[in-house]
Amino acid sequence: MTNLDAYRIAKEPFYRSVGGEVGLFEAAYRSRMPVMLKGPTGCGKTRFVEHMAWRLGRPLITVSCHEDMTASDLVGRYLLDAEGTVWHDGPLTLAVRQGAICYLDEIVEARQDTTVVIHSLTDDRRILPLEKKNEVVKAHPDFQVVISYNPGYQSVLKDLKESTKQRFAAIPFDYPEAAGEAEIVMREAGADKRTAEALVRIGARSRNLKGHGLEEGASTRMLVNAALLVAAGVPIMEACQVALVIPITDDDDLRDALTGAIAACV
Repeated sequence: MTNLDAYRIAKEPFYRSVGGEVGLFEAAYRSRMPVMLKGPTGCGKTRFVEHMAWRLGRPLITVSCHEDMTASDLVGRYLLDAEGTVWHDGPLTLAVRQGAICYLDEIVEARQDTTVVIHSLTDDRRILPLEKKNEVVKAHPDFQVVISYNPGYQSVLKDLKESTKQRFAAIPFDYPEAAGEAEIVMREAGADKRTAEALVRIGARSRNLKGHGLEEGASTRMLVNAALLVAAGVPIMEACQVALVIPITDDDDLRDALTGAIAACV
């Protein structure tokens, strides 16, 4: 069996709770209930999963989903090596066999015909059929599957099937309130309080433009990146351009509006 030490989180990842999400996740894990983390990009979903894996003492196997991902990428495939054709478990199968938490990040990016492979793991069967190997793997008692989902990506072509969504308990996520977000920026980037509070005000202004030309406002992750640039000696206006404005829009008018908002906040 593969040693999962590389998937264990040795040091506590900083996570600032914004509600009852820690207790809810612990309750779900006690019954090995599949969990969906539902919220905008960059609001702390992945950090939360890392924190909970550390808190529960479980290895965490993360899969970044994308549109070219196949079922074989998740469950495994036969590959040629020096000994001939050998089966290699995929990340999902590895987690199922050895009792890790398997985190499927931004699952809506994956094709629907790929995500259906988790259905038999997310009901009372808790099994993973490996059709190519003619094997059925019964999930380890400690196995749990967690997915993240950004409702802002919903469309006719990009959404989860109802038969998938209804298998999960959903924990809602959003950006923290201002004081909490400033604390996160200070902690993650080593920023001073004044800089952190200014960046949080800028983030709030950008989020008000969601649906008015912006698909997403500046995330907490982006505010941390801007603060890191400021800590490295970049002037705050330039840091905000590089970390906040240019990445989220190519529209000149929106860039001007955001630049004006930044100037008003600093």
